[in-house]
Amino acid sequence: MTPDEIADRLDHAADRLPNAIYKGVAHTGVLGQARIRGNASGRPGPNVISGDYRRSWHSVPRRIPYGAQCTLGTEAPQGRRLEFGFTGTDSLGRNYEQPPFPHVGPAIDFITTTFHGQMRLAVAEALA
Repeated sequence: MTPDEIADRLDHAADRLPNAIYKGVAHTGVLGQARIRGNASGRPGPNVISGDYRRSWHSVPRRIPYGAQCTLGTEAPQGRRLEFGFTGTDSLGRNYEQPPFPHVGPAIDFITTTFHGQMRLAVAEALA
Protein backbone atom coordinates (compact mmCIF):
# COMPACT_ATOMS: atom_id res chain seq x y z
CA MET A 1 0.00 0.00 0.00
CA THR A 2 1.42 3.38 -0.97
CA PRO A 3 1.49 6.39 1.34
CA ASP A 4 -1.19 8.05 -0.81
CA GLU A 5 -3.46 5.02 -0.49
CA ILE A 6 -2.98 5.00 3.27
CA ALA A 7 -3.78 8.72 3.42
CA ASP A 8 -6.94 8.18 1.35
CA ARG A 9 -8.03 5.32 3.58
CA LEU A 10 -7.48 7.41 6.72
CA ASP A 11 -9.39 10.36 5.21
CA HIS A 12 -12.28 8.02 4.45
CA ALA A 13 -12.14 6.62 8.00
CA ALA A 14 -12.11 10.14 9.46
CA ASP A 15 -15.30 10.92 7.55
CA ARG A 16 -17.03 7.75 8.80
CA LEU A 17 -15.83 7.79 12.40
CA PRO A 18 -18.22 10.41 13.89
CA ASN A 19 -21.30 8.46 12.75
CA ALA A 20 -19.83 5.18 13.97
CA ILE A 21 -19.05 6.74 17.35
CA TYR A 22 -22.56 8.19 17.63
CA LYS A 23 -24.08 4.81 16.84
CA GLY A 24 -21.93 3.11 19.50
CA VAL A 25 -22.62 5.74 22.14
CA ALA A 26 -26.37 5.63 21.48
CA HIS A 27 -26.38 1.83 21.66
CA THR A 28 -24.40 1.88 24.91
CA GLY A 29 -26.93 4.35 26.34
CA VAL A 30 -29.88 2.12 25.46
CA LEU A 31 -28.18 -0.94 26.97
CA GLY A 32 -27.20 1.06 30.07
CA GLN A 33 -30.77 2.28 30.47
CA ALA A 34 -32.01 -1.30 30.20
CA ARG A 35 -29.48 -2.50 32.81
CA ILE A 36 -30.45 0.24 35.26
CA ARG A 37 -34.14 -0.47 34.74
CA GLY A 38 -33.45 -4.16 35.30
CA ASN A 39 -31.54 -3.39 38.48
CA ALA A 40 -34.48 -1.25 39.65
CA SER A 41 -36.80 -4.24 39.40
CA GLY A 42 -36.43 -5.67 42.88
CA ARG A 43 -33.83 -6.49 45.49
CA PRO A 44 -31.04 -5.66 45.93
CA GLY A 45 -32.32 -2.59 44.04
CA PRO A 46 -35.64 -0.87 44.72
CA ASN A 47 -38.85 -2.87 44.48
CA VAL A 48 -41.32 -2.07 41.73
CA ILE A 49 -44.58 -0.58 42.96
CA SER A 50 -46.16 1.08 39.94
CA GLY A 51 -43.30 0.95 37.41
CA ASP A 52 -43.28 4.75 37.06
CA TYR A 53 -39.79 5.11 38.53
CA ARG A 54 -38.35 2.39 36.33
CA ARG A 55 -39.94 3.95 33.23
CA SER A 56 -38.55 7.37 34.19
CA TRP A 57 -35.00 6.35 33.20
CA HIS A 58 -34.01 7.66 29.80
CA SER A 59 -31.02 7.75 27.49
CA VAL A 60 -30.36 10.87 25.41
CA PRO A 61 -27.53 10.63 22.86
CA ARG A 62 -26.15 13.80 21.22
CA ARG A 63 -23.69 14.48 18.47
CA ILE A 64 -20.73 16.64 19.44
CA PRO A 65 -17.78 17.71 17.29
CA TYR A 66 -15.80 14.57 16.36
CA GLY A 67 -17.90 12.24 18.48
CA ALA A 68 -20.95 11.84 20.67
CA GLN A 69 -22.13 11.89 24.26
CA CYS A 70 -25.03 10.29 26.05
CA THR A 71 -26.87 11.36 29.16
CA LEU A 72 -28.46 8.58 31.17
CA GLY A 73 -30.75 9.70 33.94
CA THR A 74 -34.09 10.22 35.57
CA GLU A 75 -36.07 13.27 36.63
CA ALA A 76 -37.83 11.24 39.33
CA PRO A 77 -37.37 12.86 42.75
CA GLN A 78 -36.85 9.54 44.51
CA GLY A 79 -33.87 8.53 42.36
CA ARG A 80 -31.19 9.83 44.70
CA ARG A 81 -32.85 8.45 47.82
CA LEU A 82 -33.30 5.02 46.28
CA GLU A 83 -29.68 4.81 45.12
CA PHE A 84 -27.95 6.24 48.21
CA GLY A 85 -30.55 5.92 50.98
CA PHE A 86 -31.82 8.69 53.22
CA THR A 87 -31.64 9.25 56.95
CA GLY A 88 -33.23 12.32 58.44
CA THR A 89 -36.28 14.51 58.29
CA ASP A 90 -37.81 15.46 54.95
CA SER A 91 -39.38 18.80 54.04
CA LEU A 92 -42.75 17.66 55.43
CA GLY A 93 -41.27 16.76 58.82
CA ARG A 94 -41.35 12.99 58.36
CA ASN A 95 -38.42 10.97 59.76
CA TYR A 96 -36.75 8.35 57.57
CA GLU A 97 -34.20 5.60 58.00
CA GLN A 98 -34.25 4.45 54.39
CA PRO A 99 -31.40 2.13 53.38
CA PRO A 100 -29.80 2.45 49.94
CA PHE A 101 -31.07 0.26 47.11
CA PRO A 102 -28.26 0.64 44.55
CA HIS A 103 -29.28 0.13 40.96
CA VAL A 104 -27.14 2.64 39.03
CA GLY A 105 -23.78 1.90 40.68
CA PRO A 106 -23.96 -1.82 39.90
CA ALA A 107 -24.58 -0.98 36.21
CA ILE A 108 -21.44 1.16 35.81
CA ASP A 109 -19.01 -1.70 35.09
CA PHE A 110 -21.39 -3.11 32.47
CA ILE A 111 -21.83 0.30 30.84
CA THR A 112 -18.07 0.91 30.81
CA THR A 113 -17.29 -2.48 29.28
CA THR A 114 -20.05 -2.05 26.70
CA PHE A 115 -18.80 1.43 25.80
CA HIS A 116 -15.23 0.22 25.27
CA GLY A 117 -16.47 -2.58 23.04
CA GLN A 118 -18.66 -0.19 21.04
CA MET A 119 -15.73 2.17 20.48
CA ARG A 120 -13.58 -0.72 19.21
CA LEU A 121 -16.40 -1.59 16.81
CA ALA A 122 -16.71 2.05 15.73
CA VAL A 123 -13.02 2.25 14.82
CA ALA A 124 -13.20 -1.10 13.01
CA GLU A 125 -16.30 0.07 11.10
CA ALA A 126 -14.66 3.35 10.14
CA LEU A 127 -11.53 1.60 8.89
CA ALA A 128 -13.46 -1.08 6.94
